[in-house]
Amino acid sequence: MTLQELKYLVALADHGHFGRAADACHITQSTLSTQIKKLEDFLGVTLFDRSLKRVTPTPIGREILAAARNIVDETERIRELARHAQDPMARTLHLGVIPTLGPYYLPHVLTLVHRKHPGLRLLLREEMTAQIVEHLVDGKLDAGLLALPVTDDALRVEPLFHEPFYAALPAGHALAKRDVLKVSDVRAEKLLLLDEGHCLRDQALDVCGAGAGGREEVRATSLETLRQMVGLGLGVTLLPALSVDAGARQTRKAVEIRPFKSPPPGRTIGLVWRKRAPFPETFERLAATLKAALPAELEPV
Repeated sequence: MTLQELKYLVALADHGHFGRAADACHITQSTLSTQIKKLEDFLGVTLFDRSLKRVTPTPIGREILAAARNIVDETERIRELARHAQDPMARTLHLGVIPTLGPYYLPHVLTLVHRKHPGLRLLLREEMTAQIVEHLVDGKLDAGLLALPVTDDALRVEPLFHEPFYAALPAGHALAKRDVLKVSDVRAEKLLLLDEGHCLRDQALDVCGAGAGGREEVRATSLETLRQMVGLGLGVTLLPALSVDAGARQTRKAVEIRPFKSPPPGRTIGLVWRKRAPFPETFERLAATLKAALPAELEPV
């Protein structure tokens, strides 16, 4: 029994057809059929029911297939580990990103990382902070771009940049007559916030106070919804710097953006990964790359 035969077994189960499985393995159909029969003779069992329209594993075939998949997967992992040892930036990373950062920062990140590390492939998942932290700990994600602090002892945190907040006001609002605002200026206003679970909601409350203008009447699911609500005159909100210029043209006309007096309120974004993750150099070099070329709106930390 060889590793290649196990790969043929997995391919046939996945495709359910000798011809398509053979094409996927870049061999002839007769070769695949011969190798599967050879494996069945070696094991002394029938692995596939060939009488159906779709070739289907037998009951014992399903059990052997599960073990074969594990062997093939672990073999690929060994090969990947060896490749990482040669070049820690030639790998695939599953990266979690919070929704209030992803649409505005990722276009910059993906271009930058592809240019600096062409062998690094980022598979992105947009989730809330709590889900990203959970999936980092259980291994479903390799790293996350999160607003700090993140306090889980199993995770390493590398701060990347500080992102200032701006005030978003309805067009014609009294505060829009000022070029620069103080945080105290917005504390008496009706503060519009994101739904529970968004870290930006908690940060806005920290800046403006939990009782800012009374409890908000409407909660939004995204920054763009918040922006539209401001444009309708329902209240004011805080927008992270990268999102300020991202709104639709008609919304921009209805919303006035004002900076805060220095030092402005804001949030710190960091790259987070497991302390015990293999090849930490991958994450360290990725963090260094992200720090080295920040958009103009951001401040390095």
